[in-house]
Amino acid sequence: MTISRLRSPEERAVAGSMIRHRIAALDALRGVAVAGIVPMNVIAYAMPAAAYINPRAYGGEGPLATVLWALSFLLIEDKFRTLFAMMFGAGVTILIERGGAHPWRAHYARMAALFVIAMAHAVLLANNDVLRTYAVIGCLLPLLIRLPLRLLLAGAAALIAGQLAVSGYVAWGWLRYWHALATGLTFDMSGMADVERRFGADPQVIAASIAQWQESLPERIARRANDWPVQFASIVAQIPSTLAAMLAGVAAWRSGLLAGEWPQRRLLRLAAWLGLPSLVALAAMAAWSIVTGFNAIVTAFNALVLSAPFDLLLGVAYAALAMAMFGGPLAGRASTRRWAAVGRMALTNYLGTSLVFAALFAAWGVGLFGMVSRGQALALGLIPVALMLVVSPLWLRHFRQGPAEWLWRSLAALRPLPFRLPR
Repeated sequence: MTISRLRSPEERAVAGSMIRHRIAALDALRGVAVAGIVPMNVIAYAMPAAAYINPRAYGGEGPLATVLWALSFLLIEDKFRTLFAMMFGAGVTILIERGGAHPWRAHYARMAALFVIAMAHAVLLANNDVLRTYAVIGCLLPLLIRLPLRLLLAGAAALIAGQLAVSGYVAWGWLRYWHALATGLTFDMSGMADVERRFGADPQVIAASIAQWQESLPERIARRANDWPVQFASIVAQIPSTLAAMLAGVAAWRSGLLAGEWPQRRLLRLAAWLGLPSLVALAAMAAWSIVTGFNAIVTAFNALVLSAPFDLLLGVAYAALAMAMFGGPLAGRASTRRWAAVGRMALTNYLGTSLVFAALFAAWGVGLFGMVSRGQALALGLIPVALMLVVSPLWLRHFRQGPAEWLWRSLAALRPLPFRLPR
């Protein structure tokens, strides 16, 4: 039922209010997603790469670091990245469903422009940029978004199962090696030493990472502009889990979950059904890593292989929970409007976070890389989140969209689009 079909002014007003609340809830969920990836991104900027999954690799000694790592592993790591990808998949679906003269042409123009922005972001600021993968996968989504819901969900499940099978096959040797060491058996170490170096506290690997972060901005640009194989491998490695999350986002939109059409009780029930078992499984993995003293093999296996299906399920649970709250008790609240503003400027806030972190941790900025503990890094991560919440609503009082969103749409249109709101 559309507003135009309603007869009385009262009915039209109620329907209009419901639509505004649904849109605000979706935007607020997008805002939570972009803020939720900050706690892991700050670790990627502040410490050597191994510390992203292993607190003992760098800056993570003591019980506080263990607790912070456990909370991140349980609640944040790859969950909000999943949610962010879900929102992208839903957003692509919404824009294509809106149609227009040439919806597919407009979509592929947007993906091409996004890839240009993403490559600049990856070269200048962020080794772990996800937008490159989004732009690549976005080219596939128009072929998939009209699939029946059951096929969308089956596709997401198949992608995660395939990733689990392939990565599990590779990592099976890791576990055999760890088990042999734990039980005192002999085992061929060939190939395993590199895994321990990559995910443990190897002094040479740590020193090389710190040295790399001492480079100037021109040196970084030159290095990143020439490491195409590394960037290509990064994009390919992210495709299965990212496409699975996007398909889940498409299904969540088309089923009405993200459209605000589900009753609160149904949303909360789904969040519980998916979230609680996932948290139990992830808690068991966290305990395994802690009991082994954060053995590099075990910790990498849990983070990179075994947790993948539960990260996806928990991301969907977060979406259901957020829609229940933003579309229910928090509908119309100032806090929801603030988060919705953050979501409307999601691209700007994502890129802006990288700029803040690069300024804090890179040698051409304050140069704090490798100089902070895990707790201090997470505290510094509050800076961009606070900026999002303060700046986004103020910005949108005067402008139609965020600066990065304006650049994205203008590049796609091959002309500058209107920027300021009419006075």
